[in-house]
Amino acid sequence: MNILIVNDDGIHAEGIFELARLAKRLGNVTVCAPMQQCSGKAHGITVVDRMLVRRETDFPVPGVTAYSVDGTPADAAMAGLCGILKEKPDFVFSGINDGYNTGIDALYSGTVGAAMEGLVHGVRAVAFSLGAGAAGFDLIDAYFDELVRYVLEHPCGRNEIYNLNFPACAPENLRGILYDCIPSEQEFYDIYNYTVEPATRTTFYLKCAPAAPVRGPEGTDMDAVLQNYIAVGKLKNMVIGE
Repeated sequence: MNILIVNDDGIHAEGIFELARLAKRLGNVTVCAPMQQCSGKAHGITVVDRMLVRRETDFPVPGVTAYSVDGTPADAAMAGLCGILKEKPDFVFSGINDGYNTGIDALYSGTVGAAMEGLVHGVRAVAFSLGAGAAGFDLIDAYFDELVRYVLEHPCGRNEIYNLNFPACAPENLRGILYDCIPSEQEFYDIYNYTVEPATRTTFYLKCAPAAPVRGPEGTDMDAVLQNYIAVGKLKNMVIGE
């Protein structure tokens, strides 16, 4: 199997190192990721006349060729799919994101946006996210092979990607895996309550005070992870027909 790995946390993020290590179990792995942290960039791409820089980059996983791109997560995915790989890969894996991408928050996610870029190019894609504050990647390591088998045995529709969210708990505290989770209509990170905080006369910060909910709507991805289940669901790009 040939796999392109992308993310939104940047080429130096621990999550992308771990995802590359895990994916090496499956076959050949190429990494192409933003040079810097790009959370919240969604599916944005760089257009008009700005030249993008792509560099081959040292990477701590033996046998993995890695590149960094000074653009968005979707730019990095496009660079990998259209400029680096000679043939389409079997999968685009995106992540492992530091923080959940559930419900409405997925609309803002660069992790999801990079995976959606794979979908645009006709490549199956999976987004991986882990609850912020998790003590390592033991849970994902323990269930990675099982979940990849599930993804292979249950292909998405032409307009869908898989969205996998892992709770921030130790493997012994996991309650199980919930499949076919629907995206929550409630946002996890309280994005609706962002505030504008002036810095100077012409500059400002967008800030929020994250208040993690205790539960989410029943049957949703958010509720699953908040109850210490792995949430397996699908996200649709409604532009691409069946």
